[in-house]
Amino acid sequence: MRLKLLVNKKKFKNVLVVLGGNSGERDISLRTGKACIKALKKKRYNVSTFDPKFKSLNLINKKNTDVIFNALHGKYGEDGIAQSYFEYLKIPYTHSGVISSYNSMNKIISKKIFITNKIKTPKFLSIQKIEFNTQKFKKNINRKIAKFPIVVKPVNEGSSLGVKICKNIKKLSRESKKLFKKYDQLIFEEYIAGQEIQVAVINNISLGAIELVPTRSFYDYKAKYTKKAKTKHIMPARLNKKKYDEVLKIAKKTHQVLGCKGVTRSDFKFFNNKFNLLEINTQPGMTNLSLVPEIANYKGISFENLVEKILLDASINRWKTD
Repeated sequence: MRLKLLVNKKKFKNVLVVLGGNSGERDISLRTGKACIKALKKKRYNVSTFDPKFKSLNLINKKNTDVIFNALHGKYGEDGIAQSYFEYLKIPYTHSGVISSYNSMNKIISKKIFITNKIKTPKFLSIQKIEFNTQKFKKNINRKIAKFPIVVKPVNEGSSLGVKICKNIKKLSRESKKLFKKYDQLIFEEYIAGQEIQVAVINNISLGAIELVPTRSFYDYKAKYTKKAKTKHIMPARLNKKKYDEVLKIAKKTHQVLGCKGVTRSDFKFFNNKFNLLEINTQPGMTNLSLVPEIANYKGISFENLVEKILLDASINRWKTD
């Protein structure tokens, strides 16, 4: 079935694509931005660019900007900071607002919101750098998670940056010490085996679920963004209709309880007939290897139409619920 997304033509003519930035995902942001610029030009918008690596976001020229297309990834771009600038400038912008971006990017806050709303997520433990010592650390791990492998990752990074899967306490301690040199807080999570399932949601509509079969140990940065990794994409995901509909429903609920806007991608593991939500991404990639465009294309939505749909949802005051 081909899904049509109705387009409400707003008075947007001059589009500013904000891309690049200073995060560890700068390269992906530049690739996303480049693809979206090409799509917007095909749709006959006047497009200019702004890279906050070189000048502050408060220097955006309001006179020549009708709308901001946020193509940033990672810290400052999807954690509420860039969104705060856009709200301050009172320029309509795409994707989620200040609060939902911050809550979604912070893995501790988002997991607590999942649990509050009865959305199943792996067991976890968070530890601050100042709390870390080997003996207490081992006791906490045994008490909260108990079973290896255990996943350790930064609290507020994207694209699987800094994610390590550890099979024993020795490796977990070693990797944690390395990560604490760069980050002030880490999250330790129960490892869930099973199928990698990812769901795209746009404007409260679940588009579809795709399955990923990485040739690497897990769906890490290289698996996501390099063709050499040869990650297999299966669309639609290999689930029976009941389970397929179930994961779409969970993704939509997650999008809504976090107050997200525009497009999101929710990442799941499916094991023992249950879905575990790992995280939600409020600025999913829009590169040639990205999943949201692939899911949309399967549903009959071209890349250009997808980008325009995201653009035309732009607004200010994006913390408000519909």
